[in-house]
Amino acid sequence: MISELPFTLDALRQAYADGVLPEDVIAEAYRRLDAIADPGIFIHEARDEAMAQARALGKPDGRPLWGIPFAVKDNIDVQGMPTTAACPDFAYAAGQDAFVVSLLRKSGAICLGKTNLDQFATGLVGVRTPYAIPRNALDPEIVPGGSSSGSAVCVAHGITAFALGTDTAGSGRVPAALNSITGLKPTLGALSAAGVVPACRTLDTVSIFALTVADAWEVFECAAHYDAADAYARRHSGQRLSDLPPVVTVAVPDDATLETFGDTAQQDHFRETIAAMRTRGLIIREIDFTPFYDVARMLYEGAWVAERTAAVGERLTRAPDTLHATTRSIIEPGLNLSAVDAFNGMYRLQELRRVCEEMMAGIDMLCVPTIPSFVTVADITADPIGPNSRLGTYTNFVNLLDMCGIAVPTGTRSDGRPGSITVLARGGEDALAASLALSLETGRLGATGWARPVSTLPVEEIGDREIAVTVCGAHMSGLPLNHELTSRGARFIKTCRTSPDYRFYALAGGPPKRPGLVRSADAGGTAIEVEVWAMPIESFGSFMAGIPEPLCIGTVTLEDGTAAKGFLCESRGLDGATEITDLGSWRDYLASMPSPTVPGSGQSRIAV
Repeated sequence: MISELPFTLDALRQAYADGVLPEDVIAEAYRRLDAIADPGIFIHEARDEAMAQARALGKPDGRPLWGIPFAVKDNIDVQGMPTTAACPDFAYAAGQDAFVVSLLRKSGAICLGKTNLDQFATGLVGVRTPYAIPRNALDPEIVPGGSSSGSAVCVAHGITAFALGTDTAGSGRVPAALNSITGLKPTLGALSAAGVVPACRTLDTVSIFALTVADAWEVFECAAHYDAADAYARRHSGQRLSDLPPVVTVAVPDDATLETFGDTAQQDHFRETIAAMRTRGLIIREIDFTPFYDVARMLYEGAWVAERTAAVGERLTRAPDTLHATTRSIIEPGLNLSAVDAFNGMYRLQELRRVCEEMMAGIDMLCVPTIPSFVTVADITADPIGPNSRLGTYTNFVNLLDMCGIAVPTGTRSDGRPGSITVLARGGEDALAASLALSLETGRLGATGWARPVSTLPVEEIGDREIAVTVCGAHMSGLPLNHELTSRGARFIKTCRTSPDYRFYALAGGPPKRPGLVRSADAGGTAIEVEVWAMPIESFGSFMAGIPEPLCIGTVTLEDGTAAKGFLCESRGLDGATEITDLGSWRDYLASMPSPTVPGSGQSRIAV
């Protein structure tokens, strides 16, 4: 029965393959919306337009989102629909789709309408709207989360397979946590902001809500195309989900700086999640999170308030009564900030960025609670500002530090409320964060009651726009130069060995020590441990340019007979080298060596 059909991408595709019609799916989506009877989810419904589009689709044509229903936050343009940003006096009829919406519709997706939000995307609670307030999909006593409230609630109820939000301070992650769904916040500029009403233009991004990481990532792949017309767009390397590398280090707040504002259930659930990550073999490093909190406070306590003031424009002085009272109280102080304040804020942020970068040295990702504690409708009614600010504890700093992130459900807390963590990575490493999140998601699919599908990764293969790179030393996972791969969008494929005719050396010189792999023309070689990574072709040139002599890139034969580009050593580089072929692995060589430190630095001389 279609009434029991899970609105996930795979389930909908199977239904279509079995003969279900797109118009039946769209009719069921609106039936679910009517049954929920929450007038706060949508600001504008496009029933006639959606049904007409469904009927016009014809037969499945291979497009990735063919017949998939979705919703759009009402600060993102959809042609023929009003855009209000939850301010009726601001409303205008969109003459064309936002760039991202256009890509999704070209991929076959069907837009059901525009969803509610905190006015001008200012808030994390979802109640700062002149329209009816959406009800949290799991517990109406809890705020729905904002600012992308309607989009999150829509997905959590299974009305649409995915929905677009925006995320400046956490609006794509906080509502996901409060409604037990996935919220993907891309690297800034990966998704075009053309056709999006700005909140803080330098920090805004479109975000994606879905029931699973796999679904959110597929939508992201469809939407992540470079838009030359968007001044803040950045080229996306076309990353793909893949297995995690053998060595992954994840930093978490230490006990002294883990902030849950007295919510012991949240604290305990987060620690349980981290313990499970350790069990899976992840290296967990606890760090002082104070610098990240310092960055977070800058978003609403510093000059970035003026950027929100600039986005709202003359409305603050010309028609202030058209603004929600709380929104106005937050944005209005920006009128009193000066250019000097803005520059001082930028200087302070740069100082904190440097501190945070140093703290993340040797760390692949961060993992934090998506929210520190829950906020009830009663809480925010009594204090419209304080509880909202607390919800941004682990989200406000992310865009200021140019990081990407994805929030995922992690089961149920001891009190029955949903657990959620956010995986954060450096800008451009979206696939790495999503791959870890895929291994962590568990528990309910929003409020649907549907069984969570088994999370699987695609079969590992090198894509058409990728090149296989074989590494045997410092570029392997967990070692100091691995970032030269991950920062270029490379993804881990496998650990394996070369064919058994290679010799392996620790080269002379240093520190740091470097390995040398040489194919042997006679007997005496062995199979050497290597990692194979897939690097975007467009990144390969800059990677090669940084390789120092006597190392070079050549063709390495693997144990299964296949070949890949990889690190080799010129024969002249073997003068004074120590042969370590019998060890068969650079990691084993490092483990066999003492670790003398550079005087006064505490840093190992063996850095590769």
